[in-house]
Amino acid sequence: MKKISDVAFIIQARLDSKRIPEKMIRPFADSNLFEIAIQKLVDSELIPNSNIFTALYDAELQAIAENYPINIFLREEESVSESQRPSIVSSWHKLPYKHFVSINSCLPLLSVDTIDSFTNYFIRSRHKSLFAVHDTKNFYWDSEGEMITPYPGTMNTNLVDTTYSAAHALYAGNMDDIANDIYLGDFSPNYPELFIVEEQETFDIDFEWQFKMGEVLYENRKRLI
Repeated sequence: MKKISDVAFIIQARLDSKRIPEKMIRPFADSNLFEIAIQKLVDSELIPNSNIFTALYDAELQAIAENYPINIFLREEESVSESQRPSIVSSWHKLPYKHFVSINSCLPLLSVDTIDSFTNYFIRSRHKSLFAVHDTKNFYWDSEGEMITPYPGTMNTNLVDTTYSAAHALYAGNMDDIANDIYLGDFSPNYPELFIVEEQETFDIDFEWQFKMGEVLYENRKRLI
């Protein structure tokens, strides 16, 4: 069992979004995506504020983070480049913690309860890493047109084997792995271990239409639950 005192909770953000410029600080439902993400971790009764870190390069984001009882990790310019190396992009692995939980700040519908459930599971798990996924029952084909999911002889998806897709929401792992350019593992069974989250919580804002739709969903989220 891991200790929560050994876990750093990371919100990594930058302003040079290609599809929606400065989407992290653009007005969103009387706030912005960056502050909504921070507030969720601060509101958690499980996560100590002292373990929360924003990993930032832009001065505008740093100024916002300073208004909250959390920490700021200053990213190097190289870490906001197009590098594919985890040790560079996730330079916060230098923090004095054994483990990390990273939260996607582009998911305003992600609940505090889900973050806490993910964290609790990770702490109790004997595995090194944990990856949020959706469980689905559907038909899939590969790029060659070969069916991936076994066909049950009917188009009734209830009879299809369950498959899992990335939720792009919550990630947990080992700091030493990142230092060795391993983010969550080699993606063999349980490395990372999979954690199922509800799809309606993981509406990801990446395009302009999603920004507008996400604001409507966020403002009406209580009616959607």
